[in-house]
Amino acid sequence: MGNVMRVSEPRILMVDDEKKVADAYALRLEDVADVTVAYGGEEALTVVDDGPVPDVVLLDRHMPDLSGDEVLDRLRERDLKTRVVMVTAIDPGLDIVDMPFDDYLSKPVEREDLRAAVDQQCQVLAYELLGEYFRLESTRAVVDAELPAAEIETDDRLADLEARRNAIEERVLGLLPESEELLAEFSGIDRGRY
Repeated sequence: MGNVMRVSEPRILMVDDEKKVADAYALRLEDVADVTVAYGGEEALTVVDDGPVPDVVLLDRHMPDLSGDEVLDRLRERDLKTRVVMVTAIDPGLDIVDMPFDDYLSKPVEREDLRAAVDQQCQVLAYELLGEYFRLESTRAVVDAELPAAEIETDDRLADLEARRNAIEERVLGLLPESEELLAEFSGIDRGRY
């Protein structure tokens, strides 16, 4: 894959308590991704809570205070639409079987492999988000086809649904640019009564 990524400017959070290591991995991605670095588990959780959700979190396992395993569990508790790749010097054992990560890379990781892992995870995330988009779009289309306009206009739930759908659409298009045609095709289904 080399330097070519299908995704343009994914949001990456690099988490490692060793500053030099975190910065080195961030540098491997800086010309193809929007990278934020956190030098510990608590800082990583703060970054996630305060900013836009990263598309991919690159997470070291061995960190003082809050381990990568604990950060992973807390990220999953938040039910975020993000992918987590463990990037660690800890050799995997059977303890990883129950860990909810999306990929596991053993350090050191070459630039091309890191970029390939990020690109793959962004593709997976895009397809997961497409499923959510289609669910919301179906709901919106059924409501539009079946309910009177006056009822729709006075219900804030549809406005919330529309905002979530638009946010997901924007994120999908950023992660999977070729999905524009797919999104348009889905919107063309007639959901009226026969």
